[in-house]
Amino acid sequence: MPTITIYTDGSSLGNPGPGGYGIVMISGPHRKEMSQGFRLTTNNRMELLAVCVALEALKFPGSEVTVFSDSRYVIDAVAKGWVFGWEKKGFANKKNPDLWMRFLRVFRRHRVRFVWVKGHAETAENNRCDMLAVAAANGTDLPDDAGYQPE
Repeated sequence: MPTITIYTDGSSLGNPGPGGYGIVMISGPHRKEMSQGFRLTTNNRMELLAVCVALEALKFPGSEVTVFSDSRYVIDAVAKGWVFGWEKKGFANKKNPDLWMRFLRVFRRHRVRFVWVKGHAETAENNRCDMLAVAAANGTDLPDDAGYQPE
């Protein structure tokens, strides 16, 4: 089974404000792009939601996946093991518990490796994700981000 490469990005036009995510998935000769915007959300929610949606789109459990993201919020939470400690404490006083629980469910179905990339740099696929996310955030008739909780 080939390694699946996923690039993700999230964006919000104001924080909170309209937001969106962009995803580019590559497996061998296959490529898929996805994006969606929301009326009111945050950048961190969109960064995390992008990873959730991308992993949920994988067809085969146990897939070997490399996720490239410019989100320290997502990368560090997993790489440094913070999210597993948050889970043990029931995500008490943590933002976005709905998405972190969703993430952990799908993360555990696959073999996932995270790689941080500098945002708005020379990573073409990450820049494409940013374009998709911003375009989605600028869409019309955006749905609500059902899990967003104002401070």
